[in-house]
Amino acid sequence: MNGNARRCAVVVSAAALLGTAAGCGTTDGQRGSSEPERQGGHRAEQVRAAEAKRGFSLVATGDLLVHDSIIRQAKSDAGGSGYDFRTMLGPAKPMADKADLAICHMETVYGADGGPFTGYPAFKTPPQIAQAVKDTGYDSCSTASNHTLDAGAEGVGRTLKAMDKAGLQHAGSARSKEEATKPAMMRAGDAKVAQLAYTYGTNGIPVPEDKPWLVNRIDPDRIIADARAARRAGADVVTVSMHWGTEWQQDPDRQQRELSEKLTASKSDGRRDIDLIIGTHAHVPQAYEKVNGTWVVYGMGDQIAGKMNDPRGTMGSAARFRFEPPAKSGGAWRVKQAAFTPYLMETSPRHSLVNLASKKSRESGSAEQEKAYKTIREAVLSRGAEKDGLRMVE
Repeated sequence: MNGNARRCAVVVSAAALLGTAAGCGTTDGQRGSSEPERQGGHRAEQVRAAEAKRGFSLVATGDLLVHDSIIRQAKSDAGGSGYDFRTMLGPAKPMADKADLAICHMETVYGADGGPFTGYPAFKTPPQIAQAVKDTGYDSCSTASNHTLDAGAEGVGRTLKAMDKAGLQHAGSARSKEEATKPAMMRAGDAKVAQLAYTYGTNGIPVPEDKPWLVNRIDPDRIIADARAARRAGADVVTVSMHWGTEWQQDPDRQQRELSEKLTASKSDGRRDIDLIIGTHAHVPQAYEKVNGTWVVYGMGDQIAGKMNDPRGTMGSAARFRFEPPAKSGGAWRVKQAAFTPYLMETSPRHSLVNLASKKSRESGSAEQEKAYKTIREAVLSRGAEKDGLRMVE
């Protein structure tokens, strides 16, 4: 059974077995138990049921920014026939495949089968990337970005169709009004996890008036309403992917900070509406921070990208969280462990993703890798996340 199959497998929990046992016949003596004793037994059963639930691990990574050079590399890796992105993404596979839930960010939309394919400024990516992402171990991707409308409604349709075919969930863009109202909903451990996604804009490309549902735009009131709807639909954990921030700026900007405060402060019946915020877009590594007790990743940087004028454009981090079940039935799931892994997309002599926390990299890495390692760590920890328990892991 592969990693994704393991993540999606449904098991009979000990809580269910306890419930079955509780339904067995009782003796006359048990029927005569006092009310406080029956209440105490009910509370104990709730605790046992909660303890029997399995927690889960979640991994999220940054922008898949498919420049022209990335397309050429994928074609070369496929031997001239088609496009193979699996080689480039290979170093992320052990991490993504091992996680109970792995989330990517699909920055670009897809071209038609056979092309033409283009990089910046109006992207049309080979659709083979969807299967490569799935094969790497990812379960879902955010698709709301400033490039979502680069190829109009047709580009959105091609992208989501290819992702559906590969078995990838998606959130942030849609082909219909009905699809836009449904978050990506996934099972991880014994939790039902919802993913929502939004973007600050679309590079000035107007959203068609007759198709406003093509891409989700950032609106805090709407995000909170969507999160509450996901909770009503059964989500134990609600994650929000945000395409936001100022490009090439390491520090989170005013919008990021203000939105983080408002979204993490939102509660319903004393329970937070949003359990995790993961950010993309800035193209440089940004900080992790606990805001109102909720983890916010302002920006994970790029996962794959071509060479850019600013070397930070090929640096990123993988956000890694371990969620634990509530102490009692109906309570909130919480992050038990928070971690990150620094990555670098080397662009010479070929595009290659490097895990900078690996033993091999730490012992014999190049000067470029060492500089990237220090830059990413500095950015990630710049707002005090280490004191809240954030650690670097391989």
